[in-house]
Amino acid sequence: MDYRTDSHHVFLLNYHLIWCPKRRKKILVGNLKVRLEQIIREVAKELGVEILALEIMPDHLHLFVSSIPNLCLPKLVRSFKGRSSHDLRIEFPELNHLPSLWTHSYFVSTAGNISADSIQRYIEAQSTR
Repeated sequence: MDYRTDSHHVFLLNYHLIWCPKRRKKILVGNLKVRLEQIIREVAKELGVEILALEIMPDHLHLFVSSIPNLCLPKLVRSFKGRSSHDLRIEFPELNHLPSLWTHSYFVSTAGNISADSIQRYIEAQSTR
């Protein structure tokens, strides 16, 4: 994983995201799964987020993304979940029997290419320069 840059930043912000359909229903299969992947890729492109890995299981999905610094994490998740819920409910009317497509919760973990120990040593070394 390489550092990314834009006009004002050098960054590496990687997030592992997991979320589930409401009541953990096993609905993410077939054409719905294919369309969900397309929507997630569209949203990522619009937001300037790079998808590092995506795995859609019948009752949850794993998304590993490299984000940009001016995009807060809740907005990122809300964009993926909101657009996919809206579009999928229009294209697959059988989803309308669920009170909402996604649960309100999600899992997030950060990841990078250096360890916390490396960062701590780097910060401590700054005072001896």
